[in-house]
Amino acid sequence: MKKTVSMFLSVLLFLTLAVTASAAEPAKKVETKSGVTVIHAADWKEQFPEQYETWLQNSENDEITDYLEEYPYLRTLYEGYGFAIDYGSARGHYYDVQDIEATGRPHPLANCWTCKTPDFTNMVNEEGISAYSKDWTEVQAQITEGISCYTCHANTPGEITITHTYWIDAVGEDFDSIAPANLACGQCHNEYYFAPDTKATTIAHNSLDTMHPDYILAYFNDGANFSNGQPFSDWTNPRTGVKQIKVQHPEFETFLGAGSPHAGDFTCADCHMPDAVSEDGTPYHSHNIISPLDNPELIENTCSRCHADLVSEVHAVQAKVEDLTYGVGYQLEYLTELLARAVESGMYTDEQLAQIRALARDAQFYWDFVFVENAEGAHNPALTYECLDKAAACADRALKLLQALTC
Repeated sequence: MKKTVSMFLSVLLFLTLAVTASAAEPAKKVETKSGVTVIHAADWKEQFPEQYETWLQNSENDEITDYLEEYPYLRTLYEGYGFAIDYGSARGHYYDVQDIEATGRPHPLANCWTCKTPDFTNMVNEEGISAYSKDWTEVQAQITEGISCYTCHANTPGEITITHTYWIDAVGEDFDSIAPANLACGQCHNEYYFAPDTKATTIAHNSLDTMHPDYILAYFNDGANFSNGQPFSDWTNPRTGVKQIKVQHPEFETFLGAGSPHAGDFTCADCHMPDAVSEDGTPYHSHNIISPLDNPELIENTCSRCHADLVSEVHAVQAKVEDLTYGVGYQLEYLTELLARAVESGMYTDEQLAQIRALARDAQFYWDFVFVENAEGAHNPALTYECLDKAAACADRALKLLQALTC
């Protein structure tokens, strides 16, 4: 499977949540241009030793899967983009800085640091969106650690504070109605893009109602949303001419999306940050992000109320999604190769190929929305199947049009 259960759940949703934070209270919004500096994790270890030690345990999730080896068709689907050069699975947030420094994908601008370190988050909050277009290497010299306490608390342990201002915009008036734990995790585990003009990290929705993949795709396809008047694209496939969208880990949009079986009952922290008790008897949330399937106490005391065998259920969903993802992935590869041949023949005009390219773009968007979502269907099976069905349907229509054109 693309992600083992431990991987699926260990890379998801990092939340540095102290026990004093109340889930009933809305999250706070970061104060920008306030002149603060980041207080790093080690500076809190004496006051919060259990949280600090369990945060360090994220280093135990240290395996990387080479997706380009496991899914050879990715080199075709992502051709012309960095993910066709280097694409490894995510691992524990302990390695965020190390992994971005080691990646073979080019990252000329500082916006690539967006969700990797609180040092850059604070830089944006203090300097504004101009920080996004700084040189990547210039900012690298100012980075000290990966995701840590500031990311979800600013400098106030016990209070969940959303520190990514683009995320505050992304949920709009729904901010206070969303569980703080979900907001904190969602500020990094979402589908984002870099604005063409400012290079700022930006979200293609502004409420819970507009975060469905249909709305997100419609937003990207509407040139009126962008300063150049053209539909958004991350890159253009060099052989097909398709202006592609690269989806990014939309865990928030999937978990809270229509059809989710657990969004109204549990938060990310409920499932991925086990309850623990310190030596003096004080309860707290572990900061070692684990799979709920690796938490027998949670399964026995909570999950078993509705699930006779949660582990088997999750495995069954993931196996089905994996099979469907493979199938549609190879369908997209076939479409890409046929379209590339048509383009390379020089026999067809851009007008003749326009509808085929548009369908290929949409098909890959829906497929990628599933492929890069780390739960592999478990967060929201209904939405996952819906996206794969739409991807297959768009690809099938494109193939029929292409075959009719070239016969």
